[in-house]
Amino acid sequence: MTRFATRIRSSRRLALWFGFWACLVVLGLGLGLWQWERAADKRELLASFESAPRLVAPETSPPNGARITVSGEYLADETLFLDNRIHADRLGVAVLTPLRGDDGRLWLVERGFLSTGPSRDTPRVSTPDGRVTLKGRWQVAGDSAPLLGPNREGKRLQHIDLGAWETPDGFAHAGWLHLEAGKGHLTSWWRPNVLPPSRHLGYAAQWWGLALTAMVVMIVGARRLSRDRRGHRLENKQETRS
Repeated sequence: MTRFATRIRSSRRLALWFGFWACLVVLGLGLGLWQWERAADKRELLASFESAPRLVAPETSPPNGARITVSGEYLADETLFLDNRIHADRLGVAVLTPLRGDDGRLWLVERGFLSTGPSRDTPRVSTPDGRVTLKGRWQVAGDSAPLLGPNREGKRLQHIDLGAWETPDGFAHAGWLHLEAGKGHLTSWWRPNVLPPSRHLGYAAQWWGLALTAMVVMIVGARRLSRDRRGHRLENKQETRS
């Protein structure tokens, strides 16, 4: 009975060993494949940004990354500031000023970075008067990180929310223009929030390396367990003969 119980325990231990490490192997392979696919998606996304259309005050909602040209007048009094931006190791804000287009529609323009340091005073920025022509990249409004408090504090916003501007007609489209050229342009800081494909390929290599390591440990450990199991059998046989 003791010999049979020992054999059962050995078999169970071997099965648990294989099961645990096989799960790690499958997990590593799956996550590596997922990162590989994400790299392909990011290549397509970056390619779409490079081939994005050039549009002039489009009537329909432009795609992400479109190069937009729009003319009109800034609404300087409606300027708000996107808080806690960092550029070149400096703390500051991004300046957000609505523009009334020539056709009367409103466009939100992210004009660039303004250094403020740790001061919590309302930032000051000069805004050009009269008609201006602006060019920049379009970003479609999307989901943002959850807030732990109110979005607006004075003239500062924690994230861009078109509802922060009380406009009766709303904005032309759900999104904003990251200014690249034109009067009122400050230091450009925005970049598409896209990890480079090489980063995802690196993650894939790490996960596959983990899977390979887990497979080696699984095989080596299984051999040792099998060897110990055979050793117990030989000992039991010798005890039986004696």
